[in-house]
Amino acid sequence: MKKLSLFSLFFYISICSFGQKTKTSVYSQDPKAIAKGKALFETNCASCHNFKQKGIGPNLAFVTNEMPVEWVKNAIINTSKLLKSFDKRATTLVQEYKQTMPSFEHLKDQDVNNLVAYIHSERKDKKATPIEGLYGRILPPIEKSKLKLKLEYINTAPATSNKIPIARINTMVNFKNRTFLSDLRGIIYEMKGKELIPYMDFQKLQPNFIHVPGLATGLGSYAFHPDFEENGLFYTSHAEKAKTAKADYFYNDSIKVALQWVILEWKVDNLLAEKFKGKPREIFRIDFVSQIHGMQEIAFKPNIEKTDEDYGLLFIGIGDGGASENGFPQICNSTKTPWSSVLRIDPKGNNSKNGKYGIPKSNPFLKPEDAQEVYCRGFRNPNRIYWTPDGKMLISDIGHKNVEEINIGKKGSDYGWPVREGNFVIDPFKNMDVLYNLPKNDVGYQYPSLQYDHEDGNAISAGFVYNENEISNLKGKYIFGDIVSGRVFYAENKEMQFGKQSPIFEFQLELNGNSVNFKDLCSNSKTDLRFGQGIAGEIYLYTKTDGKIYKIVGCE
Repeated sequence: MKKLSLFSLFFYISICSFGQKTKTSVYSQDPKAIAKGKALFETNCASCHNFKQKGIGPNLAFVTNEMPVEWVKNAIINTSKLLKSFDKRATTLVQEYKQTMPSFEHLKDQDVNNLVAYIHSERKDKKATPIEGLYGRILPPIEKSKLKLKLEYINTAPATSNKIPIARINTMVNFKNRTFLSDLRGIIYEMKGKELIPYMDFQKLQPNFIHVPGLATGLGSYAFHPDFEENGLFYTSHAEKAKTAKADYFYNDSIKVALQWVILEWKVDNLLAEKFKGKPREIFRIDFVSQIHGMQEIAFKPNIEKTDEDYGLLFIGIGDGGASENGFPQICNSTKTPWSSVLRIDPKGNNSKNGKYGIPKSNPFLKPEDAQEVYCRGFRNPNRIYWTPDGKMLISDIGHKNVEEINIGKKGSDYGWPVREGNFVIDPFKNMDVLYNLPKNDVGYQYPSLQYDHEDGNAISAGFVYNENEISNLKGKYIFGDIVSGRVFYAENKEMQFGKQSPIFEFQLELNGNSVNFKDLCSNSKTDLRFGQGIAGEIYLYTKTDGKIYKIVGCE
């Protein structure tokens, strides 16, 4: 997890009340202490929390008014003791968020004092009046299938930290007969059989590269140009500190910039080399309000002819950067801006505003006032882009507080964020935790082909269609899961159609002849489950929490 994270603290305290008010006097009023606390908060906490509403973690606006200060401090230092003591409120919040976090006994006392001083300075005295809307489970539960996936343990990725997540293994990419697997901390490995051989060390190549505080910051994604064997061009997306360089896309300078995401084009010196060596060219840079929902995916559409209009065009998933949760929904609610969109560019062209890439003539939004790179929009966090064997473009979108979804991408379509979550209405100017039914005669938005409730999981982990003949029971199934819970799901690819909701089923899991689940395998309530697909169509599952890699070898 991210360094110095306070996620666990606010899991346990933000919606609890001990029935006693905390006196203002116990918190420092020193502006210097508050400023230091703010710096710590923005670096380590703001990706999960704010003072307006719930995000990845709870709203903190009322915490210090409701909780005794010593309890708050103790929770920062060692949150696990709350659960071990069977604290009722801690248990309730763990059940709501379905994950826990480690203790932070390494924090200095003064750091803790400064943090709570800043949090208290942002307090609000009264809770908002409850809003009428939809609460609790809003979608049917996922049906458990009798199908059991047989898993084989492959390897454990090299540790890139001594703290969870041990190895932030994330994106598997194939080119010709080579398979690569990246760690968000900046390492790309080539996967040879069961071994992971380091291919590219991004930290050594890019001194401004950052992979903290986590939550997908780091080496987001990478892609080989379809003509890589001829031109040697390779693309990466990565995070850098705010104001490292002038961004191509920015917003009102009164709104904080937390970090930047950058796309580089690399010219590889030797295509067959065991170790990467090449020179970069920056082609795109964009500012973000917070550390969450950045640029986690870049991809070329595979297996198409050169005559296809998408050939050689780079698709880019741009999240909202937490803009809505931080009170700036205008940043991500228009075709005039690139946030909350999937972009499509020609990396070899030069008719963009910065002259470093091309805007395809077939893009749908080409008015002068438009962000002309936009291909489709309306996503909170378009985490993965994948094309099925029958050509459907699947875009996974990690949800806010209620719905996880897979959308079928179509040029020019609007999938609703920040005024829609799943096929429900959300109000980004009020309480975003609350959903409403769609209005009558609803027009203008497209809705998911797959969606599930947060009663079944907290963050979708996109997957792949198994299209091989070796495992007949998997043929034609889209296999995916949930990042937090580690549950593994499937839907029939043939039933996934634009504008139609398809049912989701859950696999049982087996390893070495024993029924298992990923929470037990990881010994952690958050598994950080991801999926990959090898050059022969085989499907891998791997958990960032412990760095372990598995392969599906059967299904009965």
